[in-house]
Amino acid sequence: MSIQLRTICMLLIALVAMGSLKADVIPLQGTWKFEIDREDQGIAGKWFSRNLIDEIRLPGSMAENLKGDPITLETKWTGSIYDSSFYFNPRLEKYRQPGNIHIPFWLTPAKHYVGAAWYQKEVIIPDNWKNKHIILNLERAHTETQVWVNNQEAGTQNSLAAPHIYDLSSLLKPGKHRITIRVDNRIKEVNVGPDSHSISDHTQGNWNGIVGSLFLESAPQVYFKDIRIFPDVANKKARIKMVIANGSNASVSGEIRLSAKSFNVAKDHQTSPLTIRFTAAKSDSTEVDVELPFGEGMLTWDEFEPALYKLNATLRTKALTVERQVQFGMRDFKISGKQFLLNGRPVFLRGTLHNAEFPLTGYPEMKAEGWEKLFRTAKQYGLNHIRFHSWCPPEAAFIAADRVGIFLQPEAPSWPNHGPKIGLGQPIDKYLYDETGRMSRFYGNYASYTMHSAGNEPAGNQVKYLNDFVDFWKKQDTRRVYTGMSVGGSWPIVPHAEFQVRGGVRGLAWNKRPESISDFSEGIAPFKVPFIAHEMGQWCVFPNFGEIKKYKGVYRAKNMEMFQQDLQDQGMGDQARDFFMASGKLQALSYKYEMEKSLRTPGYGGFQLLGLQDFPGQGTALVGVIDAFWEGKDYISAEEFSRFCNSTVPLARLPRFVFYNNENFQAQIDLFRSEKTDLQNGVIRWRIRDAAGKVFKSGSFSPKSYGNGNGIPVGNIDFPLGEVIQPSKLNLEVSVDNTSFVNDWNFWVYPIKNPEPSSAVYYTTALDQKAKDVLNRGGKVFLNAAGKVVKGKEVQMYFLPVFWNTSWFKMRPPHVTGMLIREKSAAFAEFPTSYHSDLQWWDIQHGSQTMILEDFPAGFKPLIQPIDTWFLNRRLGLVYEARVGRGKIIVSSADLRKDADDRPAAKQLFHSLQQYMASDKFNPAQEIDIKVIEDVFLTPSRQQFDTYTKDSPDELKPDSKTNKVK
Repeated sequence: MSIQLRTICMLLIALVAMGSLKADVIPLQGTWKFEIDREDQGIAGKWFSRNLIDEIRLPGSMAENLKGDPITLETKWTGSIYDSSFYFNPRLEKYRQPGNIHIPFWLTPAKHYVGAAWYQKEVIIPDNWKNKHIILNLERAHTETQVWVNNQEAGTQNSLAAPHIYDLSSLLKPGKHRITIRVDNRIKEVNVGPDSHSISDHTQGNWNGIVGSLFLESAPQVYFKDIRIFPDVANKKARIKMVIANGSNASVSGEIRLSAKSFNVAKDHQTSPLTIRFTAAKSDSTEVDVELPFGEGMLTWDEFEPALYKLNATLRTKALTVERQVQFGMRDFKISGKQFLLNGRPVFLRGTLHNAEFPLTGYPEMKAEGWEKLFRTAKQYGLNHIRFHSWCPPEAAFIAADRVGIFLQPEAPSWPNHGPKIGLGQPIDKYLYDETGRMSRFYGNYASYTMHSAGNEPAGNQVKYLNDFVDFWKKQDTRRVYTGMSVGGSWPIVPHAEFQVRGGVRGLAWNKRPESISDFSEGIAPFKVPFIAHEMGQWCVFPNFGEIKKYKGVYRAKNMEMFQQDLQDQGMGDQARDFFMASGKLQALSYKYEMEKSLRTPGYGGFQLLGLQDFPGQGTALVGVIDAFWEGKDYISAEEFSRFCNSTVPLARLPRFVFYNNENFQAQIDLFRSEKTDLQNGVIRWRIRDAAGKVFKSGSFSPKSYGNGNGIPVGNIDFPLGEVIQPSKLNLEVSVDNTSFVNDWNFWVYPIKNPEPSSAVYYTTALDQKAKDVLNRGGKVFLNAAGKVVKGKEVQMYFLPVFWNTSWFKMRPPHVTGMLIREKSAAFAEFPTSYHSDLQWWDIQHGSQTMILEDFPAGFKPLIQPIDTWFLNRRLGLVYEARVGRGKIIVSSADLRKDADDRPAAKQLFHSLQQYMASDKFNPAQEIDIKVIEDVFLTPSRQQFDTYTKDSPDELKPDSKTNKVK
């Protein structure tokens, strides 16, 4: 016996002894021979007929095995780039040098390769596999595979969504064989779109390899080819559709015994066994269709009690016994009007996107345990739904979602745009049907697979194509509901879609004074089916550079390394953590109020955040309250987030968040519920506390029963604010008795009348001669420079932070991710604030100019510092103090004055600054030359932005509302 054969036999014996290997399976993980086919000569050169010269480990990717090419400026990436400034900007030249290349668009893999690569392994087929049905299982290959056994070709497969399974029955006889697999990850005839998350370097990356389960399996010639389970919850039964394959040369008869037993919950239930007869003609297959009763003890699957069953199917003939187990759940996911119904009860989908972010491996997690951890994290943050943007996860994700209780919307793995188009006869048209069919076959029994989309934001003759697509699948497989594609608000409507995933009805209309009264009712009124907000949120946070050390796998965060170094070069490296925390607080606040707006909208079907976690591609979109590793960030916890994102959420409708103390505080209290049962005699309590935690007012509403719904009215709060004498930050908290559900909102109360400003401070709107004279005499000047800024005129600041990121959207405003405030300064003694912008800052911050302080001394820190987009890292100021010669000055590019009666916060901040300047605490630490101050109002900034790219995302194109046929 050869050493190799002896090793294989010992491995097989050891695995069988451990109980981890069935006698009918030969595992193929481990070392394979390998060779890169850069010139695509392998097929012509018959590489399958010779031994390959290199080695690689599978499951795995080329990059994971450090195979492929180093990253250079010539690397041919898969994905659109709308900001090419990295390649041309002189400021970034050092990041373009060999050995120091830092790609800003996405994470950087250890190696990169797009093309054909060959994998090869010798196997020994045992004698007892003779005349067996034998398959080769490649659970996830990227992308196209072609297989040879010895010198004979076994076929080609191309699926991004499902296993590649080859029938090798006629090619594998007992003895030694060489299996050769050619994997090609180029975009070829079937083009799913270079930005599709199934292939793009923006996301998991266009990797080459094979991951997940990798084995040969034998079965008798009579076997279960397919088992599909169709729950009928209302009638407490399931329809079982089986396909029995007979590969023998004789007709076969026998019986099938079916039973189902529950698991995953404390309650136990099992069905009575059911036995049926079958007959299969020779070399043919037969369909068996039967109903399995469940009876009165039937358990249903939902997000609260995800009861599951295992169907045990046993096939017996005179010669053999075959067993098969199938996981499923008894659930009914339907639509009634504008509502999703789970087992007959309304359910609201609180979701996020999974964008195929796998920063350690670069390919999908293939074990259920990893997915279960991810889904449990989502539930900790109050979510019950995941959309997989233009990709489909492996089976492990469905297994885990079933266990945890999460509603999934996988998609055919396509973003057919920026090249491919649907409905025009291109190969993508058939491919989307084929992939959906494979998804239905391999994952269709899983209870969590409740929704399906053909992909993301298409181009082409999309309405007709997607109408036909939805109609076909509604008839083909009724176990889930179907939409056309998930799209932005400018895409044409697909009328036949059972539900809509669309933009356009989302966001916060905070170009006006913030409130929490309005909802999305007007926006969803035209739709007669459930409406789900497409990619809600997308509010950015400044990078957390402490995250860089987590990238210990295939990828490195070269993008974040570059942003960090650039911040240091701009003299603000020591403020990175503060920028991250301050911008994070504003990001979390933005998510809170947008999500609450959907929760108070009657008839709204749900939302899909983009995202709960960061998206490291498309220019680096730091939109998550958790990072790309699905780990939390310090500025908000899961417990805090789930106060406003949960199965029950108290809501408050407030006309505004800043009041004078001669007004009444008024709020309407509502309740959002998406629960398994009604709340009987529920008591809703409220209390208002001051900054020290002292209860200022409190009350409760009469007991009442509440069902499921959005914005269910509870009662009103109305009382005068005359008792509030000092400028105060107050907090309204609303809770549901005997539950953990609680939510809260900050609001501010200012005196209607403040003392007159000190005459010792010269107030001016221009740095005129009088101001200079006052400073020269050692006096104090308050400069309201609103509207006068030149150096910084190009920086647009809203209250809401950067959307997605300024690189992908070609510096579309806003450009600021929040403000860092020196809240401990005596300047804010009469203006309660934290270190970050909150809602009282809206009438100060929104639309104000910012000053670029590029010539100010190193280490100079304003009182109020806007946080720039991390692609530019400009030193910004909104309000700063300084010594100028013998005098002292405060400069504000926000419009602060005593007569801003319609802007109470601006008026109050002006008062606080005036009081500060009149006191002996006004003693600025740093001196600034008056010419440096003047230059901000005379000279443009030296750093100007240029994308160097003329193309743009669809959202910025004027024809995006058309049917996009051309």
